[in-house]
Parts: sequence; structure tokens; C-alpha cells
Amino acid sequence: MKKCIFIFIVLTIITINLSAQKSKNAIYLKNGSIIYGTLTEISDNQYKVKGKDGSLYIFPADDVDKYQKDIPLFEGRKLQGFSFALEGGLLVGAPTTEYKAPFSFNVVAGYTFDTKNNIGLGTGAEFIGETYTPIFVEFRRNINDNRVTPYLFLRTGLIIYLGGGNDDSNDLYPQYYNRKDFEGGPSITAGTGISWSGDDLETYLSFAYRYTTTSYTQMEYNQHEASYTNYYNRLEIKFGFKF
Repeated sequence: MKKCIFIFIVLTIITINLSAQKSKNAIYLKNGSIIYGTLTEISDNQYKVKGKDGSLYIFPADDVDKYQKDIPLFEGRKLQGFSFALEGGLLVGAPTTEYKAPFSFNVVAGYTFDTKNNIGLGTGAEFIGETYTPIFVEFRRNINDNRVTPYLFLRTGLIIYLGGGNDDSNDLYPQYYNRKDFEGGPSITAGTGISWSGDDLETYLSFAYRYTTTSYTQMEYNQHEASYTNYYNRLEIKFGFKF
């Protein structure tokens, strides 16, 4: 669990760092034009500005209204195209449950259409006592196309056991420890979130209801195996960033 929390913290730090919006400097001309670039020199009553493409622009001081630094840029959200997202978070549940805060990490390949809509296919790793991998499809709908927008999303699929379960057949009380034949089950997630869009990077924070099941068999006192199913009704909280 400590490793999961560490990974979550690292992901959060990366997300915060990458979420910083790009900015540029700008020359405001008296004719109403705005030229974005880097001011390289002011001399002989001239402003010299280097554009994004490397071009050098020279403006007489009399034509310049003002110069402003670090102006956030936003040229609109992607109209359509492919995307790739990384996200991580916790499945928060009741304090009496066996696994209090399972960790989830996902990668999602998606396609945006009509600016506000995105469909995706995702997988990853989830640490719910044992390690599982989810496979799901996702539909996401932005409420608007502003830089900052709330959104709704729905995911459905299943989780698959990756192996490495306990096999402690030599324990004194195997009915407590010898869990085996782990299996995953169906999974559905529905929720909302908020998205911050930059030039090349979108970051987001989501809150959702998550339903998932897992199962296993365990030796009983009478030396017969019994099957058990775990039901996870959880609040899912995740940070993510999408390219």
C-alpha cells in the first residue's frame, strides 16, 4: 500500500508540473494588432521581436502601444484527432473494508470528435489486494469547449487477474491464508470531472462511482474449498493528463 501511495504522489506532482499553461510575450501595436514572440532588443527607438517560427520583427517605438510578458495562450480545444492519457488515483471505500484505498493506474487511447466528445479504449494496473489489469471502453463529453470545463464520462469493461496469488499450503491455518484461483469481474464507472486545456496538454481531475467485483477460492476448516466474491462500491478519485 505504501508503494501505491508513493506512485500516486509522484503522478500527482508530474501532473501539476505538466499542467502549467504555455505563455508568450506580446507586442500590442497602436493599430490594434498583437504580435506574439520574445522581445530580443530595444534600441534606436525600435522593438525587435523574435516570433515562434524564428522570424525577426522590427517595430518603431511610435507604433507600439505596450509590451506585455507571460500572457497565457489558448487557441481552442482540439476539434478532432487521436489522444493518449495517463492517470492515477484511489478507490476510496468504507474504513471497515479489507482494502481501504486500492490504487488504480490507467492509460487511455482515445479519439476526439466535434471538440466536446471523446471515445477511448483503456487498460492499466489496479492493486486490489492482488494485481489486476482493467480493459474498458470510455465515452466522455465536455460541457463546453472553454479552456476550463466540467465533463461527464462513462466507462464499462472488466478487470483480469494478472497472477501472483497466495499459495501458502503449509500454513498452520490455511483457511485464513491459502487464497487461490483469483478472478476478476465486470467493472463500470460513471462520474464527472474538470478539465484544464493547454496548447499541447490537457490535465484533469475526476470523481466517479466505481463498481467492480473480484473473486477467489479458500480452504475451509472442513478442508473443503469455498468461493468468495468481493464487491467494490467505491468513490474513484483520479488525476490525469492527456496529450
